[in-house]
Amino acid sequence: MNEHRFFIGVGAYWLVVSLAAVLLTVTDKVRAAKHKWRIAESTLLVVALFGGAAAEYITMRCIRHKTLHKKIMIGLPLIIVLHLAIIGIAAYFRYFY
Repeated sequence: MNEHRFFIGVGAYWLVVSLAAVLLTVTDKVRAAKHKWRIAESTLLVVALFGGAAAEYITMRCIRHKTLHKKIMIGLPLIIVLHLAIIGIAAYFRYFY
């Protein structure tokens, strides 16, 4: 039962961070179109690092936002690979060690 709660908690965390990443990305796109104050790329990358990388990357591709920024378009997939590696290592130690 405790393992079930753990996975629900991790899923809820991931959902909240992903939603925040999408909202920040869309907000930045809207502000860019209106020539207003923008959300810093470092903020977007930090949110991605905390778990919103996949959602942020998909959102940026869908709304064509910051797709020419190499730091973002290379950094986000690298963060996604990092997240997948962490999940793989955790699963390995959970089930095979």
